[in-house]
Amino acid sequence: MKQVTVVLLGLCLLPGQARADSPPTPVNSHAMRLHAPIKTWDEAIPIGNGLMGGLLWGGGNELRLSLDRGDLWDLRVPKTYQESTWNYETLKKLAQSGKQNDLNRRFDTPYSKIPYPTKLPGGRLVLTFDATENIAEFGLDMRRALGWANLDQEGRKRVECFFSATTPIGLMYIPGSAPQIDLVANSAVQKLGYEPAEIVREGGTLYCLQHAALGFDYVTLVQSREVQGGTLLAITLTTNHDSDDPVAFAKQQADKALATGWAPMQIAHEAWWNGFWAKSSVSIPDEKIQQHYNLVQYFYGAASRRGSPPMPLQGVWTADSGKLPPWKGDYHHDLNTQLTYWAYLASGRFDQGACFLDFMWSVKPEHEKFARDFYATEGLIVPGVMTLDGKPMGGWAQYSFSPCNGAWTALAFYDHWRYTQDRAFLKDRAFPYCRAAAQALLGLLEPDANGKLKLPLSSSPEIHNNSQKAWLTPNSNYDLSLIRKLFTVVAQMGDALDDEKQSARWRDALANLDSLAVEKETNQLRISPDESLLDSHRHFSHLMAIHPLGTLNIEGDAHDRSVIRASLEQLNKLGTQAWTGYSFSWAAAMFARARQPEPALDYLQKYVHAFILRNGFHVNGDQTRSGLSGYRYRPFTLEGNFAAAQAVHEMLLQSWSADVLHDSTPVIRIFPATPWRWHNASFDRLRTEGGWIVSARRENNATIWVRLEATHNGQLRLLDNFGGRTPQFHQANVTRRGNQFIAELHTGETLELTLPKPNTIPAAPENVTQPFHLP
Repeated sequence: MKQVTVVLLGLCLLPGQARADSPPTPVNSHAMRLHAPIKTWDEAIPIGNGLMGGLLWGGGNELRLSLDRGDLWDLRVPKTYQESTWNYETLKKLAQSGKQNDLNRRFDTPYSKIPYPTKLPGGRLVLTFDATENIAEFGLDMRRALGWANLDQEGRKRVECFFSATTPIGLMYIPGSAPQIDLVANSAVQKLGYEPAEIVREGGTLYCLQHAALGFDYVTLVQSREVQGGTLLAITLTTNHDSDDPVAFAKQQADKALATGWAPMQIAHEAWWNGFWAKSSVSIPDEKIQQHYNLVQYFYGAASRRGSPPMPLQGVWTADSGKLPPWKGDYHHDLNTQLTYWAYLASGRFDQGACFLDFMWSVKPEHEKFARDFYATEGLIVPGVMTLDGKPMGGWAQYSFSPCNGAWTALAFYDHWRYTQDRAFLKDRAFPYCRAAAQALLGLLEPDANGKLKLPLSSSPEIHNNSQKAWLTPNSNYDLSLIRKLFTVVAQMGDALDDEKQSARWRDALANLDSLAVEKETNQLRISPDESLLDSHRHFSHLMAIHPLGTLNIEGDAHDRSVIRASLEQLNKLGTQAWTGYSFSWAAAMFARARQPEPALDYLQKYVHAFILRNGFHVNGDQTRSGLSGYRYRPFTLEGNFAAAQAVHEMLLQSWSADVLHDSTPVIRIFPATPWRWHNASFDRLRTEGGWIVSARRENNATIWVRLEATHNGQLRLLDNFGGRTPQFHQANVTRRGNQFIAELHTGETLELTLPKPNTIPAAPENVTQPFHLP
């Protein structure tokens, strides 16, 4: 039989074979190594290709691969949601009359008590080796998107697995004698009333067929073939949306993959990943944060691809615990999806973000229908908790039915345009989507006695949880921040499209909104016009104007700067006892935006040391039990991971306009909030608003080199934050305006500058962040 080979780190090796004179996997920031056993699915090695996901775990002589696919859903709708009185009018009456228990029975109980709709888990592949075998170590090569398990201490006998980046199939190479191969159906689906899955073995083919609700069928299939030195497995998941006969379709996919072979499949797979990693990179002198940053970028490539569903709460790694996934594995739009898709912009991984935007555009008709049928308004409203087909799932009504969640989602379209400068995307998607979201909100707003526009109901995620007190006096700062930002950007996009009528309409609407509610004595942002934050809380909804929206910024007037400082001081003072994992990574990004690098690093360190499992998955509770948070619970969700990557971006590079309504040209800020301990740092080909590609290097705590490339014709504005050192520009047409350098560049042109390197590292600031140690 023809030998199967693969290029591994520049060497021609059999799959699973390691060099005798070197460790099996290099120790680097793109590698993960975990000692066996891995006893739980949520600490497993994550692999994926956007549509399919796998978790590699196990111990002893048993190796497990938990399988998932992004479009496995039970989409049944509770009967309550089909009643004619299940609408916003009923919700308003119950909330305004204080009948929270009645409200919960209609709008929350179906979510909390009825198991559907829900994301569905796939099956589990189980390999049982000879009793003399013992799994010693697991690993992940992020650059090659390759997971592995060593069957010996030396790493000479290694099982390798990748999920092809170019076709919906997984391949696994097993050296030596073939193990027993089994498929195990996930018993959690029986809680949905499903009959047990059919497991069928036909020679070298094994498949699990699950009949689900509404005529939906899905198949988990593995097919084996002997190759020189071992066994090659092809693994896939198919549904009857792929083909009327998903079993036959799965067999065809597996046959084709096995016929192609490991080496050709891996070459195509690694070519895709090489292109992915070439988009951008960062280098920081903190090994744990660096590795986590790289892992989060890997998550984008493994779990978010155009043509596949975007990442819900657990991405393509749904729970394999005998239970349905936490929070039904759904799409939460009051924070989770938004944070998850923060960090793709600066890293230039636009296709990964477009996965989310394509999806939201595809369900736009459903959300226009939701606006009409539930809210009795035109435009579009996004359910705060949502199914794969865009329908509302219910839940705590203050947030799952907040019409402002759609504003936050709409701003993702705006941000994508700001970074890509794709005018066709602006005209055909960003502007129509944002305008429709703004139209719906304008239809719900009503003038008060002073002529100021107010929502009939207001809330601030997730202040007061699911109590009657959670209905706040309109407008909460959360609602108001989002409405003001949305109306502002729709007016700005109208200007960009030379649509004076639309621009004027939304400027007029903006003029009829209140300013944000601020404590007169302290200048702290309030929760609502008549309530201030008095206790630690996990969701910084009242601070949205500072981050991510940036409508309050550190380059604003003295009042704005005072509000930012006072609000962040209050956040620190109230403490972290009621924070979850994402709170720490979001706080790091927020303090960096406010140019407070030491607190930013402090929160980021605490996040990576206390709120991720050993495989990097973000968990909501403090896993160190060190007192950082009162929350101890474990369920993993991905948004905290991506917020941490965005915090790194905010430390290294920022680009925004201090007043987009009057001057939308962004200003680029190099190393604006880099902590003192990061004496040497660099980044390559990060992206900014305005469509610029930026690379820079810092040594001895000072910028020494910057390169900026134009992806379109435009004016470049660069903040002079170089500490009095004079940059040498390698281009003649650079002028100075105040504290900014200005240059006009055409597509493909670059501006490069160098600055003298300081001879020494400056003294540490008084508030320098110390390396993290558990109390």
